[in-house]
Amino acid sequence: MDYLKAFLIGGIICAIGQILIDKTKLTPARILVSFVVAGVVLTAFGVYGPLVEWAGAGASVPIVGFGYLLADGAIKAIQEIGLFGALTGGVKAASAGIAASIFFAFIIALIFKPKDKS
Repeated sequence: MDYLKAFLIGGIICAIGQILIDKTKLTPARILVSFVVAGVVLTAFGVYGPLVEWAGAGASVPIVGFGYLLADGAIKAIQEIGLFGALTGGVKAASAGIAASIFFAFIIALIFKPKDKS
């Protein structure tokens, strides 16, 4: 049942992204930023946390989950260390994912030769 819930929520999030790509003039970068901001806003209103608990990876893995992670980390850090936590908490919470992204992007850049689009 956990797999079904994850597939359902992850699929809905991806379908929303695909609909935005197909039916609007928004660029993929703007959609990406919108999803991250939506994750932050939904976390601030207390909506996304229960969704992550219910759907697991289906809600935490898509890019909306990154916004959730940033907001949740900032909220917890504010509770622990005060206002300065708003600046450091999100980055601390997401540091492993950010470091892995940079590392794997570097490895891929070494393996493949980038080319101009022209």
